[in-house]
Amino acid sequence: MTEMVYGAMPVRAGEPVIPRWWRTVDKWTMGCILLLFGTGLLLGLAASPPLATRNGLPPFYYVQRQAFFGGMALLAMLFTSMMSPAQLRRIGVMGFFVAFGALALLPVLGTDFGKGAVRWYSLGFASFQPSEFLKPFFVVLVAWLMAASFDINGPPGKLLSFCVTMIIVAFLALQPDFGQAALVLFGWGVMYFVAGAPMLLLTGVGGIVALIGLFAYNNSEHFARRIDGFLSPEVDPRTQLGYATNAIQEGGFFGVGVGEGQVKWSLPDAHTDFIIAVAAEEYGLVLVLAIILLYATMTVRSLFRLMRERDPFIRLAGTGLACMFAVQAMINMGVAVRLLPAKGMTLPFVSYGGSSLIAAGIAVGMLLAFTRTRPQGEIGDILIRRGR
Repeated sequence: MTEMVYGAMPVRAGEPVIPRWWRTVDKWTMGCILLLFGTGLLLGLAASPPLATRNGLPPFYYVQRQAFFGGMALLAMLFTSMMSPAQLRRIGVMGFFVAFGALALLPVLGTDFGKGAVRWYSLGFASFQPSEFLKPFFVVLVAWLMAASFDINGPPGKLLSFCVTMIIVAFLALQPDFGQAALVLFGWGVMYFVAGAPMLLLTGVGGIVALIGLFAYNNSEHFARRIDGFLSPEVDPRTQLGYATNAIQEGGFFGVGVGEGQVKWSLPDAHTDFIIAVAAEEYGLVLVLAIILLYATMTVRSLFRLMRERDPFIRLAGTGLACMFAVQAMINMGVAVRLLPAKGMTLPFVSYGGSSLIAAGIAVGMLLAFTRTRPQGEIGDILIRRGR
């Protein structure tokens, strides 16, 4: 089994960890992440001072915090990217149970910060959102279960992964946090598809999701209000979507100029959920397209590198992480331009937020570890050796 996964190519004996890591890691993906983080700091300089002023804080209070949490996220990314797949599997499984325990205790110990959804723990100096950390660990656990189902006489890993997914989705929907619930369900669906799920089964799951959405619309005022606002032909200019839509229109192709934007004075979430509106207004479509290109480059490169991977666990986990990362970015930007209902989801590495930044660092670190170049060998070499 080891030969099938890692092939017959020689490994440099005694090579230090850091040189081996640098030789095998995807530097393009790392570069994209660093550029996204730098863009987030740049936009934070524009978007956060009005909020700091309203809260009686120093002008660059939130930028300094973003730089601090971003530094921690980058350290977490580098440290995680140096781990082996076996180490990531162990940490992912243990981390999942810790994060799930924190998620389950939210109704008792959590707070909503006046936003109508109990999603955070208040630590006094900062807040902690368990669902952000749950996502990368969830992907690793589900990939492990699905990969185990390929073994002869292995457990029913795909069925177990579905049960785990439904439990997580139920807990997230009770907060309510339908955006994260949909993202988790999407991640499971992508991994299940890569694992060889029949289209009929995925279509049935899609039908079940549609029925759950209809039930939520009829029984959740929070969910129904967001759907009605999205479907309404008129946008209330006094809402966050109204401000964001107007800012994007005002920005045009090249923007109104650095520091000249007005939406940051009206949007309470200009530095988090609607940071792309600030980018579009001050820097125009040029910066928005550059941000989209960075996310696309990272995702496509990761998927192409994973296509050469023969270990099913690595292939499934890497695919889930890459697709969930890209879809979260797409959802955030889609909400800002009113292509999707409001979700309350951050833009990875660009939006302000301690939990989202550090969790994104862990997720990308795992992705970098899974996409590191490994000696796979040629399939012909493996067949020849097994035929001897």
